[in-house]
Amino acid sequence: MFRIMHGASRDCDGVSRRGFLRVGGLGLAGLSLADLFRLEARAAAPGAETATATRAATSTAAGAKNVILLWMQGGASHIDTLDPKPEAPAEIRGEFGVIDTALPGVKVCEHLPRLAQHLDKLTIIRSGYSYNAGHGIADAYMLSGWRFTPATVYPSMGSVIARELPADPGMPPYIQLGRYVDQKTGGGLAGYLGNEHNPFVMTSDPNSRKFSVDGITLPGGLSASRFDRRRRMLDRFDRWQERVESQVSDSTAMDRFYEKAFGVVTSPRAKRAFDLSEEDDNLRNQYGRNTFGQGCLLARRLVEAGVRFVTVSSPGWDTHQQNFTSLKNRLLPQLDAGYAALLADLKARGLLEQTIVVWMGDFGRTPKINSAAGRDHWAGSMVFGMGGGGIRVGEVFGKSDRYAEQPITRMVQAEDIVTTVYAQLGVPLDRYYTAPDGRPFPLRPAGRVLSELIG
Repeated sequence: MFRIMHGASRDCDGVSRRGFLRVGGLGLAGLSLADLFRLEARAAAPGAETATATRAATSTAAGAKNVILLWMQGGASHIDTLDPKPEAPAEIRGEFGVIDTALPGVKVCEHLPRLAQHLDKLTIIRSGYSYNAGHGIADAYMLSGWRFTPATVYPSMGSVIARELPADPGMPPYIQLGRYVDQKTGGGLAGYLGNEHNPFVMTSDPNSRKFSVDGITLPGGLSASRFDRRRRMLDRFDRWQERVESQVSDSTAMDRFYEKAFGVVTSPRAKRAFDLSEEDDNLRNQYGRNTFGQGCLLARRLVEAGVRFVTVSSPGWDTHQQNFTSLKNRLLPQLDAGYAALLADLKARGLLEQTIVVWMGDFGRTPKINSAAGRDHWAGSMVFGMGGGGIRVGEVFGKSDRYAEQPITRMVQAEDIVTTVYAQLGVPLDRYYTAPDGRPFPLRPAGRVLSELIG
């Protein structure tokens, strides 16, 4: 299932005319691709073609072209992944040991053996900090770099990049794999930029034997002619509803948008990008035969096909109970295989130099283990993984204190990660946007470019 949707996925916290996209069935309740293309055109200011060309040229001159975000929903434990504290007391150190890595003197959790050998392809940031430890607010903040305010939903990284940098023809600019981003306060969404810059959310499981993306691989053997009949029926409905809503009919323009939408969802290029059967079985096994691993592989295929920003969302990291059991048996093995294979695959194909890979989640987790063998929310310290696209690799940046409670070097926050990504993609940091109510907003959050990591 391939949707643009609003809502929230579950964690411990408990209408437009078309609220989500369901291209294959073109359900009347969904926000169609045509709606998105129409919204994009209406949102475009005079001179948009010139601006788009300028943005494309700027991006080409920058160090990166694409971003893959590995999003650990719920907040991964920094101590039990990339910032272990083997000398700390047991109630902080936890149950896991540490192992050597490809970087001399650098150790990570023992359950990340493959990733440990690929640390020369990323930089670990151990001085991370988040100001907030609530899921919904954290998702909105981490993915946009803007601190939460109920008055404004700020656009996510992916949405800004979707607006600023054109995707290759026939491909959406911003795709989210999996529904595991908490959207109740705008996490991962476009906010005041408008729904046309929201992510295309793919809810199908790429690890399923019957994996298909509705509208990319038409479900149930639906023929192109039957799909076209559904499209024309929806076209007539749209014309009627738009006349009722606005008393203005622009059927010719609507036809162009539907033709463009139909071209995207039936294009051989789009179908091929989502066809994991083209990949060698050995490579698929390296990524891991699970939803996260195959999502990482699909993300690589999508950036190859011209998608600018891909989020691979992984659930289950909110480990208040049985933290070590969950990590050892499922979360860490899947992360280890998927993340390591993605870095190695990008490097082998010459794509790592133009693709920024970011690993992060809501926040860190409490250094002290709770009575349920879990770790709770912790904003004071967290870890990021970052590399590719001109970002230095093979380094450890920053340091937390001996119990991983706080950074003891200059802290790195979400706004710094976001600002650095924009800079590497050539997005103008001095640009301002105008919200629908006329208020001006700077594109750039209050962060700094991490110049120490560039070059």
